[in-house]
Amino acid sequence: MSITKDRFDQGMTYDAYKAQMTRNQERLEANEQSLDLAGADLDFFQQLPQPLNVVAIAEDWCGDVINNLPVLGQLAATSGKLTVRVFPRDQNLDLMDQYLKEGQFRSIPVFVFFDEAFRELGHWIERPARIHEMQTAMRSNLFATDPLLANIDPTMSPGQMPEEARNRYMQANATFRTEHRTESDREVVRELRAIVERAIA
Repeated sequence: MSITKDRFDQGMTYDAYKAQMTRNQERLEANEQSLDLAGADLDFFQQLPQPLNVVAIAEDWCGDVINNLPVLGQLAATSGKLTVRVFPRDQNLDLMDQYLKEGQFRSIPVFVFFDEAFRELGHWIERPARIHEMQTAMRSNLFATDPLLANIDPTMSPGQMPEEARNRYMQANATFRTEHRTESDREVVRELRAIVERAIA
């Protein structure tokens, strides 16, 4: 099922999505405040010949949404060339299931780019590839060296971990995010630019 203009218009604006959040709104807004998107990749979006439409699939409990949706929001606001509509994942599984990570995971956020006629240009899922690689390495090292996590299966979801282990893992993730924030934000923009650049070349 393709996205039509009518379906697109049913989504929330970025500001409306923020306003209805029941979790992590302060974290998302703090991420907005620390964003620095200057550079050639931002210039690329500002110089697009035609505006683009972007579907964002999100949920306010998801850390990758809290980290990466503000990047899209600021990119849209700063460039003036992206019209964003946000759809909660769990209320829009028909949209979500068109963009499964590795064909099976409902990973978010998902950003899908369309031209003015709603022809799909490409999509982006969850987090930048480089950051994913770095985070995977951090996780492997953490589970191999931290006594709190020594007997925990590294593939276990945080929600299934004992509380003390989960807290340690979440703390490590937060530290990783803080240390690599600028690099991650710029990688998001670089990867989004690559998607659009390939489509309009």
